Amino acid sequence: MANVLVTGGAGYVGSVCCAELLRKGHSVTIVDDLSTGYREAVPSGAAFFQIDVGNQSAMQSLVSHIRFDAVFHFAAKALIPESVSNPGMFFQHNVASGIVMLEVLRAAGIKNFVFSSSAAVYGTPQRVPIEEDDPKQPVNSYGETKLMFERVLDWYCRAYGWSVTALRYFNASGATAELGERHDPETHIIPLLLQAAAGERKVFHIYGDEYDTPDGTCLRDYVHVLDIASAHICALQNLNNPGMRAYNIGLGKSYSVREVYNAAAGVTGRMIPLRVSARREGDPAVLCASPERIMDELGWNPAHSSLQEIIESAWQWKRKQQSLLVSVSGAKQ
Repeated sequence: MANVLVTGGAGYVGSVCCAELLRKGHSVTIVDDLSTGYREAVPSGAAFFQIDVGNQSAMQSLVSHIRFDAVFHFAAKALIPESVSNPGMFFQHNVASGIVMLEVLRAAGIKNFVFSSSAAVYGTPQRVPIEEDDPKQPVNSYGETKLMFERVLDWYCRAYGWSVTALRYFNASGATAELGERHDPETHIIPLLLQAAAGERKVFHIYGDEYDTPDGTCLRDYVHVLDIASAHICALQNLNNPGMRAYNIGLGKSYSVREVYNAAAGVTGRMIPLRVSARREGDPAVLCASPERIMDELGWNPAHSSLQEIIESAWQWKRKQQSLLVSVSGAKQ
């Protein structure tokens, strides 16, 4: 069993991955500055330290007291519209602070690293499904920072003999019984749909219905967060093997915005208010990943990523959170 340091482990994907590591018997230490994560999302059984990964002295103190076999790096600024309006903060946090962390790890002799990358490294694809060696042309600074950090890690592999796996997610979605997706502000389609279904949002917006797709709306590849966690665990089992490897985490199948809308209406049994708005700049018509490489090389097998299971799990988690809020409010009265 491995002792794993997880940065950003109080966030959405990070917390689910930590819970799965613990379930499989690994030891987990979480570092998160809680700027976007939640302390209550830290799974029971994980050690937790509220630290910014760019805090050199705090990170040095941590790795000097605990010996880690591997690092899972989730911590990042990830709000894409903000990355367009405020790119400096993204380069500072996602690249500069990340390099501070890498140097701390290098000094401690830690060489096994799994990086939470993104489909945003590809930008507007030239073909679908996208393969790992296809051109990388990010259309926002978030994608650029992910690509830059992949390149930094590649040089660490060449110079220092590191073993690095970069996992490029497409649309992380769904929930477990205990952990789900929440961002402030929320920008992801399934939480937005469920907020509208729950009456927390007046309307769900479809941004553009004149794309060159079967129903005119964008097509996207959705992966259940549990399957993303399983990809990280597959990567963990393949470390101690020097070199840089990159894998898409997708299904090779995409759904349109209208298909997701209809599925959410079916799962919730509610009429979801809908408005068609102008398309957003930089939204490709289709994003879909080929998962063949990770299936062939790491034996990854997504088991939870049907659209029905994704939406059902997210809705069940949301209803549970609503019930908890009602219980807390009632106890305070």
